[in-house]
Amino acid sequence: MFKFKINQKLFIPSKNTNSTILEVVLMHTLPKLPYSYNALEPYIDELTMTIHHTKHHQAYIDKLNGAIKGTKFENIEIDEILKKINDVPENIRTVVRNHGGGHSNHSFFWQVMAPNTSGEPHGNVGDAIKHTFGGFDKFKEELTNAGLNRFGSGWAWLVLNNGKLEVYSTANQDSPLMENKTPILGVDVWEHSYYLLYNQRRADYLGAWWNIVNWDKVEELFRKAK
Repeated sequence: MFKFKINQKLFIPSKNTNSTILEVVLMHTLPKLPYSYNALEPYIDELTMTIHHTKHHQAYIDKLNGAIKGTKFENIEIDEILKKINDVPENIRTVVRNHGGGHSNHSFFWQVMAPNTSGEPHGNVGDAIKHTFGGFDKFKEELTNAGLNRFGSGWAWLVLNNGKLEVYSTANQDSPLMENKTPILGVDVWEHSYYLLYNQRRADYLGAWWNIVNWDKVEELFRKAK
């Protein structure tokens, strides 16, 4: 069953009536960042964050909305669409996969980063990481290698797969949701996410990124998924 977005209503003053109700169907929109564009410095610079959010992410949304306009999918949450990607009509499926995946992945990515973070996982997810990977350092190495070894563009993920933690990577903007996996943590390894500050040095970017992982959010996502 699909989860539908709730239409929003705008109340516009009118000369003839106390108010006029205009029902506006809002398709997918750019989420507001939970921090300022410069908050993740020195690990991710302000210009990269600004362009990444307002240009790249917005472009995914615009192209997604263009593809699903006038279909039943325009008011369905993007994660729900991706979970049933094969139900999307073939003539728009590739666009939804690429740009819907880009919208979902980036909306997730912004949440799992934060300034002034704790540095290491804690709580239930911390215990699960130790149990599954043999310790935080081993997990960190595995996820970093997943990002480094992703040829071209893509993402490295920590997911829950049938209740068990797993590290893997996806190409382009493919989402773990398309494979019935639940993302717990993810890092963007497209060059636009790091090139202004790190140039081609993906390893340096990934090494720095660990300083801004929002472990409180990761713990929340893990608890919710379990």
